[in-house]
Amino acid sequence: MDPIQPNFSVTESSEESLASKQNQNPLPRAVLRPNSHYLLDGEWSFAIDPDDRGLREGWYLGHRYEHTAHWPGSVEEHMAAAKGHVQIPAWQDKVVAWYEREFERPQKSANHSPTMFQITFGACGYETRVWLNGRLLHTIDGSDVHYGEYTSFSYELNEEHLLPVNHLTVRIADTMDAEIPRGKQESHVYKRGGIWYQTYTGAVRSVWLETVERNRLRSRVGVISIIEDSLVRFGITTRIHDPGQYTLRLKIFDRDDQQGEPLSTADFPLRLEAGQKHQYLTAHLPNGELWSPESPKLYHLVAQLIDNNGYAAEIQAHFGLRKFEARGRHLYLNNKEIYIDGILYQPGTATYEEMQRHMYAMKKLGCNLVRVHIAGVDPRIYNLADEIGMLLWVEVPSPHSSTNRSRENHNAELLRMLALIETNPSVIIWSLYNEDWGAQDIATNPETRQYIMDTFHFMKIRYPQFLVVDNDGWQHISYEGKLKSDLLTAHVYTPEVDRWCEVLDQITGGQMEGVAAFPLVVGDPYFYRGQSPVIISEWGGFGFSDYGGPNDLEERANRIKVFKQEMRKRNIAGDVYTQATNIEDERNGLLDMHTGELFVPENLLNSRQQEGA
Repeated sequence: MDPIQPNFSVTESSEESLASKQNQNPLPRAVLRPNSHYLLDGEWSFAIDPDDRGLREGWYLGHRYEHTAHWPGSVEEHMAAAKGHVQIPAWQDKVVAWYEREFERPQKSANHSPTMFQITFGACGYETRVWLNGRLLHTIDGSDVHYGEYTSFSYELNEEHLLPVNHLTVRIADTMDAEIPRGKQESHVYKRGGIWYQTYTGAVRSVWLETVERNRLRSRVGVISIIEDSLVRFGITTRIHDPGQYTLRLKIFDRDDQQGEPLSTADFPLRLEAGQKHQYLTAHLPNGELWSPESPKLYHLVAQLIDNNGYAAEIQAHFGLRKFEARGRHLYLNNKEIYIDGILYQPGTATYEEMQRHMYAMKKLGCNLVRVHIAGVDPRIYNLADEIGMLLWVEVPSPHSSTNRSRENHNAELLRMLALIETNPSVIIWSLYNEDWGAQDIATNPETRQYIMDTFHFMKIRYPQFLVVDNDGWQHISYEGKLKSDLLTAHVYTPEVDRWCEVLDQITGGQMEGVAAFPLVVGDPYFYRGQSPVIISEWGGFGFSDYGGPNDLEERANRIKVFKQEMRKRNIAGDVYTQATNIEDERNGLLDMHTGELFVPENLLNSRQQEGA
């Protein structure tokens, strides 16, 4: 086996001048370990299991695979390559795929540190089982099956089960089940075509083998800034095999001077039992500079778990000091009013490198916010947004039907995402649902509304650093006349300027019906008097045939300017243009999906510059 590589290098980025000159991260995660890793990407043996025989026949004990496939990739791509097709074949009900590869037994360092081996999947799914040399593995969280396809998961390895040459076997299953989080991938309810896309599932992100300490900090950090008091509250998760007394040490550095003295150091003695424990710790950062799109100041956190022998297990992350809130009609970042010039972003099948180019291009368009539309992206994209000063609005990939089971799956996906997207100062808004997909009975079913309200309240208590939208676009929930959303958002698609102005006047004047596809608010009566910020969170769609509007790029750019000017004349706190790139049947993008080249002038969406705001 090739030598295990360090977990991050010191190669300087050759990206645009906005790119960070800090250590570049080769792994799809936001929080790093200064340990060793070995990527298991590359050629794997591969087979489709159309009759789902593999479990019954024990393929994990040995199987002759017919094909090979490159990991990471998608089941759809691998099926196409296996059959020699140029077009990716569709599957209409269920797909089961098996992958297997060998790796040599890794060698530990000679310092006799209390370490073990761990395998981490950057993302894989929807349903994943993993075997090592024929033994079924259980995730760190104790499950023999991992569900979900947007977030990472890990397995600790028992060294007694490692051989000189090891076989890692992975079974991936997915279906068209409308009750699981799908985003805009087709299902039994919404079929491929128009705004619904082909499935893209399976081995979609890297997998790696690494050394980790037996007693350590998990690679997830929550950050809540209290900027008025120069305080930062960190949420840390410990993973313990050997109960005892430990010290948790936090050191904060200027990210531009990590070799200098720490700006702040704090020790916290803890008695820790076996298992996992989440712990909040507060540090003081005097004279800290605030993070904003105009000045994306970042700090570097080194968190160490130190045992009684003085051995330190370490994780590292960057963070920023910022406060984002809604007051009346307005939004405030660090206690200063801000207007959101946003754009809808659907990454689709884009690679990490393409997503990087997209982020820089959207910055050139003049956006200060990107709405990542009901999809999970590589965590390094959140880090990039922190570095270049781009606000992010993230969303839970939606199921396509409203049932008790779909709500359970939705909640599980939300919690998986929150655990890994709580560090980044760029993330300011979360949407629970979009256009009532997966909550189609929101207007008539009290159970659906109660679940969304309970989730909203949970988010506001546990994650106060975020604003939360209950159901983006329309049919927000009112309970006793109070909106269960921090924002009153509306999706408005009209190509006519006169109608556009009329609808904007109606919304800002408090009209709740006849301004979007469905009433803006459901539940108890709601009377809008400016008590919530109004966001036009989808508009335009120019170039998409179903929405009308100009296809000519110059005319499209001129229409966008006019529409933006009309919004800035009114009591509107922000807008999100639809959309960044063309994707499948939606041909309304403003930049090239592959190169990131703009189709329209730079700063077209920057109404802050145009209005002097």
